[in-house]
Amino acid sequence: MTAEELLGTVGVARRSVGAGESQRASRLWWDADAADYLQEHGSDIGDAEFVWGPEGLREDDAGLLGDVAGKRVLEVGAGSAPCARWLAAHGARAVALDLSGAMLRHAAALGESTGISVPLVQAGAEQLPFVDASFDIACSAFGAVPFVADPRHVMREVARVLRPGGRWVFAVNHPMRWMFSDDPGPDGLVVQQSYFDRTPYVEVDETGAATYVEHHRTLGDRVRDVVAAGFVLTDIVEPEWPEGRERVWGQWSPLRGALFPGTAIFVCTRPLT
Repeated sequence: MTAEELLGTVGVARRSVGAGESQRASRLWWDADAADYLQEHGSDIGDAEFVWGPEGLREDDAGLLGDVAGKRVLEVGAGSAPCARWLAAHGARAVALDLSGAMLRHAAALGESTGISVPLVQAGAEQLPFVDASFDIACSAFGAVPFVADPRHVMREVARVLRPGGRWVFAVNHPMRWMFSDDPGPDGLVVQQSYFDRTPYVEVDETGAATYVEHHRTLGDRVRDVVAAGFVLTDIVEPEWPEGRERVWGQWSPLRGALFPGTAIFVCTRPLT
């Protein structure tokens, strides 16, 4: 059964969603979808690789985190934790955090099969269960940030657990993608809604309860969120679709990728003082 069938999804709504309902929906969704997601995309993300998004940009090539050897690194929204295992293989003391118990069970199994185990923590990104200034680096590749009702809480929490001078790098759907439907073909090239409409996308069951939620922030919102948390924004990376890459991944495709960005990666640092 698909996640939609398991959760009884019957339709789509456009309405406000609070933090509690959003977190509950995300936990239920990723618990229900974990096996199917990894069956479909496991080869894309790898068992111990760090891929920033559907364009296939790898941390091996991008170097956005800097030298991770010997650093204590937190992956936020780790899923099955391939990025955390990549970090560990490169000498980092990595910790993988995710809301979904099912995803973390897959992470544990992959840790055994790869021989690269990392500590796994089940928690939401809006309340990180770590003491202040306990990590040198934090990262997230399409994890947690688009699925929380107020990402400012995530930014503040990440700032709290990072040491002064620490780096925070996270990838999300490029904000302009909100205007288009999730269609990798020609229909996905037509603007469907306002870029400025921040009403979340919500899938619901027959009672109206959310079974999946995704939140939208404009590019300016993202910048303001990280700055308000005390970070210095040092770069925004918009990966171009690589020549010769034919893989279609959800809404991402060569057709759309040739025309506009699908991913935005924010590179931030916590000031020394």
